[in-house]
Amino acid sequence: MTLFSWRYFPLWLTVSMAAVFAMNGFMVYNALHTFPGQAGQDGFDLSNEYKRVLATAQQQAALGWQIEADATAAGLPVLRLTDRKGGALAAASIEAQAERPVGPPETTVLSFQSMADGQYRADKALTPGQWDIMLTIRAEGRRYSATRRLLVK
Repeated sequence: MTLFSWRYFPLWLTVSMAAVFAMNGFMVYNALHTFPGQAGQDGFDLSNEYKRVLATAQQQAALGWQIEADATAAGLPVLRLTDRKGGALAAASIEAQAERPVGPPETTVLSFQSMADGQYRADKALTPGQWDIMLTIRAEGRRYSATRRLLVK
C-alpha cells in the first residue's frame, strides 16, 4: 500500500507547484492592474536635502504651535490654533488644500476665516469621508507647515 501512494508523489508535487505558480501569477497581475498611481515624485530630491528638512522640523517644534482639526455637522473644516503656552494664535494667515488619502484623487482648495479664540473656519464644506489637509500657517512673522487627517461625517 505504501508503494502505491508513493507512486503518485511526483504528480502531486507537480500539481501543487503549478497551483502555487498560478496563484502567484494571479496576485502579480492583480497588483499591477489595480495600483492607483505613483508612490511619490520627489523622494530623491527630498533625500538629498534631508538636513534642511530636519532643520525645518526642529524650527517648527521649537515654536510649539498646536493645530487641532475638526469638522462641523455641515462638513466645514474648523481649525483651532494655539501657541506654546496654550493661548489662541490670532491673526494667522492659512493656506490649505484638502486631498483624499485613498481612492480617486479629489482636491479642494480651502480658505479659512478667523472666528474667535484662535478658531478658523473654512469657506467650503467637504464631502463625507477621510481627508488630509495640508496647511501652511503664517503668524507672528513665522511659517508653519503641517498635515492633519480629518474625518467628515
